[in-house]
Amino acid sequence: MIQFGKIYTENCIETFRRMPDDLIDMTLTSPPYDDLRDYNGYHFPVEEIAAGLYAKTKPGGVVIWVVGDRTHNGSETLSSFSHAFAFRDAGFKVHDTMIYAKNNPIPSDCGKRYRQCFEYMFCFSKGQPKTFNPLTEPTKSAGQKIKAFRITGAGRGNVPDEDIGREIKTERKLSNIFSYNVGTSSAKDKIAFEHPAIFPEQLAEDQIRTWTNEGDVVYDCFMGSGTTAKAANLLGRRWFGSEISKEYVRIAKERLRQYLRGDEKAAGA
Repeated sequence: MIQFGKIYTENCIETFRRMPDDLIDMTLTSPPYDDLRDYNGYHFPVEEIAAGLYAKTKPGGVVIWVVGDRTHNGSETLSSFSHAFAFRDAGFKVHDTMIYAKNNPIPSDCGKRYRQCFEYMFCFSKGQPKTFNPLTEPTKSAGQKIKAFRITGAGRGNVPDEDIGREIKTERKLSNIFSYNVGTSSAKDKIAFEHPAIFPEQLAEDQIRTWTNEGDVVYDCFMGSGTTAKAANLLGRRWFGSEISKEYVRIAKERLRQYLRGDEKAAGA
């Protein structure tokens, strides 16, 4: 059986064998793609992982898969999209394709290209997502009245009579482009940067808040430095993870220690 608050030092395929089906509410992870990340030569079988996650995810649960592409021989690899097809073939719906935009990308010589400053955040869902707590922002026209026209695909169009004069709401859902700082401002724990490729803590918090509620089960099949675990723990979600690298497990455990309760520390996180 699975122990919550624990990082399993093993291939996630092995962890799947420990799990009952329909256990996970949300998986949040960033896989080691396209040699951009050093996982000690570990090559992951994306089709097998997608099938395993489908079996272990609850109906209505989601997988947030953060992935990008490198350029090889003058062409982008499109590994991100091959992953998306693998998850769709496993039975998931491609519920949303979000963008993780980097406010301060690492400087690089990209040749005859614009600077690479984003990765994809695919939301794969097992059926219709059961939980959606959208993040919102203030609307600039809050309090104003809706007029008798709107902008449509064909230009200006009429607003339904029942909407004319209705007051514009004070908030609206965010777009599916999320912007974060990377580098030293992306995490509060110095030890996290001993891992070669972390995603921002705020990214993890935003996605966990959106797709889960307190007490839900959050999993990371490539736990890395422990960002998913830290965010899930602070937000009152149950969590566990897999990580094949003993060195990364050491980093994650040391990072998480100050945030865990006594019983969680005893569980071996």
